[in-house]
Amino acid sequence: MRVLLADDHALFRAGIASLLQLWGLEVVGQAATGPEAVEQAQLLRPDLVLMDIAMPGFSGLEATRLIKAELPETRIVMVTVCDGDDDLFEAIKCGAEGYLLKATPEEELSWALTRIAAGQPAFSPDLAKKILDEFARVARNGPRKADGDDLSAREREVLTLLAAGETNREIAATLVVSENTVEFHVRNILAKLHASNRTQAAAQAIRSGLVDLPSA
Repeated sequence: MRVLLADDHALFRAGIASLLQLWGLEVVGQAATGPEAVEQAQLLRPDLVLMDIAMPGFSGLEATRLIKAELPETRIVMVTVCDGDDDLFEAIKCGAEGYLLKATPEEELSWALTRIAAGQPAFSPDLAKKILDEFARVARNGPRKADGDDLSAREREVLTLLAAGETNREIAATLVVSENTVEFHVRNILAKLHASNRTQAAAQAIRSGLVDLPSA
């Protein structure tokens, strides 16, 4: 398999790269930020991306969603220190085919790569149980209602500027990101607030106190 490594720690990337090469895999590229991961994936079209969650620019979750939207055949496995249920479930929603903790032993990483190569998902038994438990909970109680508490810090920044009437281009300039990144955040905001458009999201944010707009 041709593998892209996305992690902001150079020594971790170097260690994983050496291990993968020892196993006969080809490391075709490395990225240290979310935007770099997306750019490298678009350029190199790897078979697999090993993706960290917490990275500069935007998170590995956002990078995963963007990569899968354009390259659905590229498989992505999160390799992270984040062991929270929210990150696990969000990774699955973004399209990740696997989720491993950085403390994972070498043999578990090898097992995961073997499964991915065979077109199968790669989740440890403990994580697979969490996923099944969540499916069962949803079947009983329905999906969790989003009220804005699950908005990321960046999404709250975008929502504040959106509520202030800024366009995507203006928001991109203010936050020094691309318009595509802003569009990605806006889609997430609408989904999390169950809003059908920007105006509805802005009204809901102001009414519920999700954003603080400066006084005129």
